Amino acid sequence: MQFKIEKGNGLKGEITVPGDKSISHRSIMLASLAEGESEISGLLEGEDCLATIEVFQKMGVNISKHEGTFKVEGKGLKGLKDPVSFLDFGNSGTSVRLCSGVLAAQEFSSSLIGDVSLSSRPMTRITEPLSFMGANITSSEGGTLPIRIEPVDSLKSIKYSLPVASAQVKSCLLFAGLYSHGITEIQEKVTTRDHTERIFEQFDIPIEVSRSKSSKLIKLNKVEAINPININICGDFSSASFFILAALITPNSKLLLKNVGVNPTRIGFLHALRHMGANIEFQNAIDAFEPTADILVKTSNLRGITLNTNLVANMIDEMPAFFIAASLAEGTTKVKGVKELRTKESDRLQVMSEVLDSFGVEFRLEGDGITINGLGKAGTFKASEINSYGDHRIAMASSIASLRSEGETTILDCLNVNTSFPNFIEVCQKVGINIKKV
Repeated sequence: MQFKIEKGNGLKGEITVPGDKSISHRSIMLASLAEGESEISGLLEGEDCLATIEVFQKMGVNISKHEGTFKVEGKGLKGLKDPVSFLDFGNSGTSVRLCSGVLAAQEFSSSLIGDVSLSSRPMTRITEPLSFMGANITSSEGGTLPIRIEPVDSLKSIKYSLPVASAQVKSCLLFAGLYSHGITEIQEKVTTRDHTERIFEQFDIPIEVSRSKSSKLIKLNKVEAINPININICGDFSSASFFILAALITPNSKLLLKNVGVNPTRIGFLHALRHMGANIEFQNAIDAFEPTADILVKTSNLRGITLNTNLVANMIDEMPAFFIAASLAEGTTKVKGVKELRTKESDRLQVMSEVLDSFGVEFRLEGDGITINGLGKAGTFKASEINSYGDHRIAMASSIASLRSEGETTILDCLNVNTSFPNFIEVCQKVGINIKKV
């Protein structure tokens, strides 16, 4: 599937983006492990989350949809059934890593597989600490999928300092910690998104979080049961980021994004953009388990910055969009410490450099970073053909960038946009973006 986009002007309107992907995965998982029926509204119905639903259905959990709300009949922590065959996680790194923590404690064997992209991503980062907890878990020789898990008598708690800034690794170990004897302690030296800690609290799972100047410590005891709850999932900030970018870079534009999750560990992109001079305003802010707000964005003249490395872990999914913003800023933007981009659905550092080259942007790759020479407020991108390499965030960032191109731009290999934003085209068209799929 390809997208074709024309140069844009005057984007207007109010939009709602799909439910938060991170929260959707965790909601399905905990509702499945609870004892009784939970209802989930606002769940992202993208391919990644649907893969998580199918995995738990395969393990005997009844999950059904009624008028936009998903009902999950939880089986309890030890009530999952032997899936008999492979558990296929499609393209979802979040799902396969978090579910490994649960599956490591079950009384049956499981084999975890995924698509070609997911099968190239590193899994040693979870198999190694799970082994420390007593799990019988192995991956391929290269440390990738497939993963094979055999049952063990019990898991034991560990004290573990995260070697990489990864919410997925942290969350995997916290899910395993639900089953582990003793107190599981996870130390983070770089703060990552904290959706797991927040949703554990929402499900009334005792979890203790403390902070010092240099790190964050999370403590979790084994639990005997989880009670079901009803959850309303807010809009996904990562999906909203593409329309924040669209309003900023398209002349004469003003967009209001409704009910977006603004968890402080997710909005590094906003802090960076405001540092660049972006006109972004919160309205109707609500402080709940997951804070939300309406986000008002207006066309802005951006200036180049040296990105604060402390923001990187909290905007890693927004980096493709940030690179586009930097490309249209006045002056130079310097980014360091983004080697994690190389382990995503594609090597995003390399692929985005190819995108910038196609658009006519001058840049310099420097180890784990990039320096981008912005084209300025009057700059335009070359109309070109962009290969997204099947990476949904590359495809959407490149599509939005095309609003500042000289003419029609074509984005190749866009099918995976369905993993996180299945109605992307419709939302684009609603605010006046001339885009079509072919």
